Amino acid sequence: MAGNTAGAGTAPETWSEKAKVSISLEGGDEILFGSLTETIDIDLGDKDIEAIATTSGGRLVKYTPQDITTVTLEAYPLEAGTLTEAAANSAGTGFFGMMNTSSVAEPQLINVNHTRDRYRICVLWTNDISATTYAYSALSTSAYLGLRFIGCGFFTSVKPSFTDGVLKFTVQMKCPPYKKDGSANISIDSGSATATLSAVTSFTDTSNF
Repeated sequence: MAGNTAGAGTAPETWSEKAKVSISLEGGDEILFGSLTETIDIDLGDKDIEAIATTSGGRLVKYTPQDITTVTLEAYPLEAGTLTEAAANSAGTGFFGMMNTSSVAEPQLINVNHTRDRYRICVLWTNDISATTYAYSALSTSAYLGLRFIGCGFFTSVKPSFTDGVLKFTVQMKCPPYKKDGSANISIDSGSATATLSAVTSFTDTSNF
């Protein structure tokens, strides 16, 4: 949802207050994390250049490979992780398993290990307040607007903090710009009042979005 819940066909002034968030394991179901999340920061990797000075006083442009994109969430889960058997569109409950291996049942027992699973995160800002419009799904009609970030990569940091007397987790996911075959790991999409934002495809080893 957007903080400015302008009706269908009416563009909000800004995307504010609210966003829809879903995370899926490669080959798994979409799990919803909006109700746990306080802040979302997306540090898109720079696509930088360098300038090489020549003896004529000119400059040659040297392209620098695009950097990793880092997504940081501040969230307030009550459990160690989210069960691997959690139903599609159910609420996420924790993050430790995303950096290791999630439990299949309660009680959750998550040990650190050498496993690195690939995940996808979808973040959607929209004025479509339908309860069945998720971060990864199509908007209910073309009359609604939406802006969506999609990133595929790995969870690299899950840091709990009780400094302020409230247990808060700072979670980081890092997304290389491309897969080995050169296909994109990151997509930024939007829909207008005349073209509906479409659904994201299932996340598999051959299809990111």
